[in-house]
Amino acid sequence: MKTRRFRSGAYIVNLSLLLLVIVWTIPTLGLLISSFRQPFDIQTTGWWDVFPHREWETVATYDPKELGLDPQGVMEVEGVKGTFEELRSGIQSGDVRVTWVGNRRLGRIEVQKQVWTVNWDFTLDNYAQVLLGKNRVMTLPDGSTQTLPGQDMSQAFLNSLAVTIPATIIPILIAAFAAYAFAWMTFPGKRVMFILVVGLIVVPLQIALVPILRDYNRVGLNGTFLAVWLAHTGFGLALATYLLFNYIRTLPRETMESAFIDGASHFTVFTRLVLPLSVPALASFAIFQFLWVWNDFLVALTFLGTNPNSKVLTQRLADLTGTFGNDWQLLTAGAFVTMLLPLIVFFALQRYFVRGLMAGSVKG
Repeated sequence: MKTRRFRSGAYIVNLSLLLLVIVWTIPTLGLLISSFRQPFDIQTTGWWDVFPHREWETVATYDPKELGLDPQGVMEVEGVKGTFEELRSGIQSGDVRVTWVGNRRLGRIEVQKQVWTVNWDFTLDNYAQVLLGKNRVMTLPDGSTQTLPGQDMSQAFLNSLAVTIPATIIPILIAAFAAYAFAWMTFPGKRVMFILVVGLIVVPLQIALVPILRDYNRVGLNGTFLAVWLAHTGFGLALATYLLFNYIRTLPRETMESAFIDGASHFTVFTRLVLPLSVPALASFAIFQFLWVWNDFLVALTFLGTNPNSKVLTQRLADLTGTFGNDWQLLTAGAFVTMLLPLIVFFALQRYFVRGLMAGSVKG
């Protein structure tokens, strides 16, 4: 009985996870496919048309007058009978559909059949427009051409790197020192200070933006990368200290005591033992902090402003949304440009992710 319940619970969990993966994967897949499609295809058909599907294709066209059809009565075309109103809506008979296109005087009869087809008209021009600022000449269905201006996001990509890398490394280093001190050192007010650090985790960053912005204006830091580094360091330091503390305090006490007996200082123990042994926890928080800073829009907008030379990717993507709201091919390509590096970081460090999160939860 217990085995059956365990298996049933496992099936439910696995099914729930599979459903969650599908729900998240389908929109992402649609976004990826749309980023390679032509602008006209995006505006007229769904992204799922890249998969084999049945579509109506016109195989014959007739002039109602040449066939002697009377729009006022019942008409018959290739064995399909119907009134003008019915033909205007289209009458289907098996795999054949007869449709009256136009009005009663200047209309035409189209005979359509369902055929299997795919739409694989892919292009890399969308990414060339987004990454290289290349202009694009698009041919419209009526034969005319339209020039679409490019949007160079390479500078924004470099700006995001310049913001994210220091804003990830700085809080990790400071938090590692603080976590070691809380875990293995004794000093007055240690418990109170740790409680204050943990309490700062629940403080929303939005309430601190205006006071920090005023202070930055006074010292002339507003609009610089240093301002964003310091802001993200302050906002991420509490969580980083708490996560690293939970891991560092579980390190073997015998190893630490042996190092102290051999005359090692706290700095030596920290650099030679604690840091190498804490790689899973460091990598786990690095993923959190990197994704948070890379995808941040509010802090960057507040402290960097609207200077085009210092905008990060999220700001440039917002500009695409506001300026080119109808050019979905640019929005989807730009979105995947912003997703590329976080995916690389996550998959490179994912083996440490669970180990770092589970730090301190199990003893022994």
